[in-house]
Amino acid sequence: MDELGKLFGLTLPWWEIVLRGSVVYLALFLLFRFVARRNAGALGISDLLVLVLVADASQNAMAGEYKSISDGLLLVATLMFWDIGLDWLAFRSALFARLAEPPPLLLVRDGRILHRNLRREFITVEELQSKLRSAGSDDLAEIGRAYIESDGQISLVKRERPGKDQDETRGARQPPGRV
Repeated sequence: MDELGKLFGLTLPWWEIVLRGSVVYLALFLLFRFVARRNAGALGISDLLVLVLVADASQNAMAGEYKSISDGLLLVATLMFWDIGLDWLAFRSALFARLAEPPPLLLVRDGRILHRNLRREFITVEELQSKLRSAGSDDLAEIGRAYIESDGQISLVKRERPGKDQDETRGARQPPGRV
């Protein structure tokens, strides 16, 4: 029975584990937000941060670096609390949302690459062209605007073409049977 107490009991005060988890999470969140900014990936910054920290915290609990499973589980719960709490705060507060996530950054305007913004995000022209092809466009001339979103994905707004598109739109608005 004493072995079960060692396995599931806390070896550190609960508040110390919560404090350590909170300080590490918030420090890394700020570091990722203001230094790393964004990468061209599918995960958001906070998602990636939680994955890395939870993996490390749970690994320590499983491998025995902590003296008990409860230490590791409490740290994982603390990290999840901060992830959910910051997401909730960003959902409830537009001001916090602007602080927590970078706004979309314009990379292409009217078929022209904005090199200054590419340099700001450390994106090469080749990387941009690859992302544009992935998004369904291999011709810069047909792109009205292209943005890098806060999660690193590229979104496109194609140029409107007068003539053909307007004719199709007018045709679609006519009631059936009328010319």
